[in-house]
Amino acid sequence: MKYLILIGDGMADYPVDKLGSKTPLMAAKTPGMDFIAKHGMLGRVKTIPEGFPAGSDIANLVIMGYDPGLFYTGRAPLEAAGMGVQLEKNDVAFRCNLVTLSSHENLQMEDFSAEHITTEEAKKIIREINEKLGSENIKFFEGISYRHLMVLKNGSDQLSTTPPHDITGKEILHYLPRGQGQETLIRLMEKSKKILKTSLINQKRIKNNKKPANAIWLWGQGKRPNLPTFHKKYRRTGSVISAVDLIKGLGAYAGLKIINVPGATGYLDTNYRGKAQYALKELKKCDFVYLHVEAPDEASHSGDLKNKIRAIEDFDEKVVTTILSGMKQFTDYRIAVLPDHYTPFSLMTHSPEPVPFAIYSSDNKFEAKGRAKGFDEESAELSGIYLDKGNNLIDLLLSKNFRL
Repeated sequence: MKYLILIGDGMADYPVDKLGSKTPLMAAKTPGMDFIAKHGMLGRVKTIPEGFPAGSDIANLVIMGYDPGLFYTGRAPLEAAGMGVQLEKNDVAFRCNLVTLSSHENLQMEDFSAEHITTEEAKKIIREINEKLGSENIKFFEGISYRHLMVLKNGSDQLSTTPPHDITGKEILHYLPRGQGQETLIRLMEKSKKILKTSLINQKRIKNNKKPANAIWLWGQGKRPNLPTFHKKYRRTGSVISAVDLIKGLGAYAGLKIINVPGATGYLDTNYRGKAQYALKELKKCDFVYLHVEAPDEASHSGDLKNKIRAIEDFDEKVVTTILSGMKQFTDYRIAVLPDHYTPFSLMTHSPEPVPFAIYSSDNKFEAKGRAKGFDEESAELSGIYLDKGNNLIDLLLSKNFRL
């Protein structure tokens, strides 16, 4: 039996007036996901447990079968593993965004991604930041686009920090780090503004009418987690396909093989079809593939309804449909498709509602379990099927004798 989980990050949303009270999932053309919903099991699953923030780190940890109450230490350590950065016992990793702050007197978070700065530009900036702010105890590591990492040796993780995508358009003063060691973080963020003000990369971006990466934003702190491997938990071998270091890192800690797909960007221009093709190749070698696409979430964080629908349709056409066609080479298989969490474009951030899921099986074991017209939030709710724990999904997918 071959198993696939297909994640369209942040696809779930609220009804939109401009769409005639439809959600983006309802308005988008999604024949691939609709097929899975119509011919398999459709329902809802709670991916954000009570008491945890509605983040991709929590949601994907849960979907992969790990209890965040036992294994979650923070977002940045997962990203560190995805970047190949080895953390020592007392190291604290921080997510380091390149952001655009407004030029007002009361600084606001204008763009959490510095207008999706290119990786080539960002690497030069992070190198400069590391040269001028790094030390024996502080190291900055290059990532992709606006997503980077800082590691603080013998630092504190007893802090409250805020994801920059949660505060777009808001005054940053109210969201600076708070807690043990806050002075160090705030000092680094302040010093970065002075360094980046004279950056040649930023001067060129401004000249080309692009937003500058004029500050770093530190958040998502944590120490190295200790996860049992996926193989130990489920007796299955597997791989992870994603452009996002967070998902790669989660896979790495779970002992899954990390597959890097050329042209995978984590944005609207990602190599959707390439991800699907690589997944099909991997399934010839292993039992399970976890395939993640970031693009719908990025469109939501930007408040862009048109691009969110486009990203959902691209995910369906180039990933889901390609997978459905390619899986015919295997005799026995199961496919699950779902968003990891809601990212309503009207909020421009995540929310914790249960998400729609659908599972299709080549042996028809899931047939007629929650029949629907298609794959969307409303149909999933009307199915009456609800998994109150996120790890129930993977238990259901992998089980021989599944039970609701």
